[in-house]
Amino acid sequence: MPHDVFAPYTNITTNILFFERTAPTAETWFYRLDMPDGYKHFSKTKPMKLEHFAPAVEWWSNREEITVDGFDKAKRYTTQELIDRNYNLDLCRFPHEKEEILPPRELIQQYQEKRASLNADIDRILLEIETILGVEV
Repeated sequence: MPHDVFAPYTNITTNILFFERTAPTAETWFYRLDMPDGYKHFSKTKPMKLEHFAPAVEWWSNREEITVDGFDKAKRYTTQELIDRNYNLDLCRFPHEKEEILPPRELIQQYQEKRASLNADIDRILLEIETILGVEV
């Protein structure tokens, strides 16, 4: 589940396990529940809701493996595969951008370039607004 499910109380990644008492376990399915559209993270004021589980519920009746951008979203593992992984259940990881740590000089230069670009965008937009309003500065 997304790491903010229990925010602000903890940022620990969470798995939910469902068991069927029909037969000994032969396979285990993993499904990664991504953040819903319009949510950057969950919080006390924007908690996870039951409807956020809809994609997982829909997938459950017709389970199939899903890969998105090189990351497993849904995948089946046999019991032997889990034993071979020493029972490590950290299997459907969330995609995330790798953080690049730059040397201080490069970081400052990159920041200054980004700031200059943003300032140019702001100046251009302000000029457009002034032109539309007929305001001269």
